[in-house]
Amino acid sequence: MDEHTSKRLAALMSDNRETILKQWTASVRDTLRGRLTTTELDRQFEELYDALQAALDADVTEIDSPGAADLLSLLADLSRSRARHGFTATETATSVFSIKEALFDVLDDKQARGLADHAAFSRFLDKLGLFTFETYVNARDAIITEQAEQLLELSTPVVKLWDGVVAVPLIGTLDSARSQVAMERLLQALVDTGSPYAILDITGVPAVDTQVAQHILKTVIAAQLMGAQCIISGIRPQIAQTIVSLGIEFGDIVTKANLSDALQYVLRRKGVDLAGPSATSPAVGT
Repeated sequence: MDEHTSKRLAALMSDNRETILKQWTASVRDTLRGRLTTTELDRQFEELYDALQAALDADVTEIDSPGAADLLSLLADLSRSRARHGFTATETATSVFSIKEALFDVLDDKQARGLADHAAFSRFLDKLGLFTFETYVNARDAIITEQAEQLLELSTPVVKLWDGVVAVPLIGTLDSARSQVAMERLLQALVDTGSPYAILDITGVPAVDTQVAQHILKTVIAAQLMGAQCIISGIRPQIAQTIVSLGIEFGDIVTKANLSDALQYVLRRKGVDLAGPSATSPAVGT
């Protein structure tokens, strides 16, 4: 698209602003199925329309031109907003492409020059649509990554069981990434609380591979380096067999059948009197 074409298109948009805007918003509103209010959609498209017209009037022929900065900024904001609110990439890109038909309907000259201008406008809009699509995808990827990190944190809680005793109860599949998060959260809890004992409970973990077992060992060793004893509880029979078959040595690391036994072991180490009706488990030697 040359400068003369951009000027003619800017003039066409200026002369037919209300008509083009009305048809553009109407066509897009149908695809969004009422998930945006009329007022919000009108505001977004009026801002985009004015920015597009201003860019064309400033002889912008490529989207990487300095004069297109405001237009690209609005499109980027639109893409990120649509990604956050669950719109699809197609719905987002269609918001840009739909203006082509609206502008074609108001062409005064549908002969050679008018069709050539519209073809140039379409190519320019295609580039803007691709920019919108790429921005949407990047925003969506960032949201997914953020949500995955939040889920990792939520799925690896650190619980204070007793004064000086913290625990990390793990449930579900334990991969290397989640094992790393569990180790970091446990070590941070030891720093924050000054607890001398930590319990890593894997009762709810169905399987452990070599990398996960190594992460567990590293967590225990790291806790020991910080002056805390880490007890592992809830090793299921299948996991025990896997650990043995893999030749992984837990050495002198204390392991207990369940979280209750691990807590009782720690409390006895702390000198807490467990005698009484609630003491149902036999004494465990230290």
